[in-house]
Amino acid sequence: MQDNIQDNDKILDSIKTEKIVLPILIGLGVVFYLMYIQLDRELFKEIPWNWAAFFWIAVAILMYIIRHLFYAWRLRILTDKLFSWWKSIELIFIWEFSSAVSPTSIGGAAVALFLLAQEKLSAAKTVSVVVYTMVIDTLFFMISLPLIYLIFGPLVLRPGADSFSDLGGYGVTYFGVIGFMIFYSAIFFYGLFIKPERIQRLFIWMSNRRILKRFSPNLKKIAEDIVITSKEIKLKTWSWHAKAITATSVAWITRFLAINFIIIAIISAVPRDLWTQALIYGRGEAMHTITQFSPTPGGSGITEYLFGGFYDDFIPVGIAIVVAFVWRLITYYPYLIAGAIVIPNWISKIIVRKRREKLSS
Repeated sequence: MQDNIQDNDKILDSIKTEKIVLPILIGLGVVFYLMYIQLDRELFKEIPWNWAAFFWIAVAILMYIIRHLFYAWRLRILTDKLFSWWKSIELIFIWEFSSAVSPTSIGGAAVALFLLAQEKLSAAKTVSVVVYTMVIDTLFFMISLPLIYLIFGPLVLRPGADSFSDLGGYGVTYFGVIGFMIFYSAIFFYGLFIKPERIQRLFIWMSNRRILKRFSPNLKKIAEDIVITSKEIKLKTWSWHAKAITATSVAWITRFLAINFIIIAIISAVPRDLWTQALIYGRGEAMHTITQFSPTPGGSGITEYLFGGFYDDFIPVGIAIVVAFVWRLITYYPYLIAGAIVIPNWISKIIVRKRREKLSS
């Protein structure tokens, strides 16, 4: 019981709104530094800040609105519409805020479990939603990442690359992440849909190994969760799975398409043919993959730094940081600000509800 309280305190601490300061400072620090050493003022003056540019920037913003709505729709699907549209939208804001202010050490899954538990979702349903979300998110990348590399080859990871040897650490990281995804998704898929009891025994066996003793409680909890989730998922229809996968795919695709529209807005000379735009999209997925294990909150600083290198065949080095900053201004900083507004209100409602429940019991 005491461990559970401590875990909840850690998770609450991870979504405190004061945490917006660090990622903003890191991100803006890198932006200003790169502007100082890279910005070409003459090229900057040539950026056509006209109605067309603002139109494409508006389209990029629309992509992120659509992304958020599809994540909310997915949450409604996975909870069998127990949450209203507004409640789903609110919870996604908090979920995304937690990702924006923390590296992978806390993890979105822990925050998601905590959020749903506060909303009085049953333990089985909560575990089902979170684990299944992890599975279908991974499924999207397991299909899209190898397909993108198959179509474009090394060029999708580094401009001008002709072979794997040209990629250096990028290639190793890219395929390392894909391999890791395949490994853990295969375990969860086997555990959810084929033999959950075997996976349960495997995790319990692992929890008893001396080298993994410190992870023993978590491993036993995962073992229990997999069996609970398997029973829940196996009752679902094919149409339920299709809707969840569709919502997931659209949410991820619109996330990366935002980069396309921002580049079109600022670099009007970029070709708009399908091949070029697909390559720009693919680079977005590749960049996201490589920054997955960033030690900074939400990849702040690292993402801005890498952006120019990924797109230097489309964006002049002298204004790459401007494009990167506009991109992060649309896709990252709004979640920090929205989270700072939504989270205090959400926490106060939870506290009031729990007080009422305590008084009525």
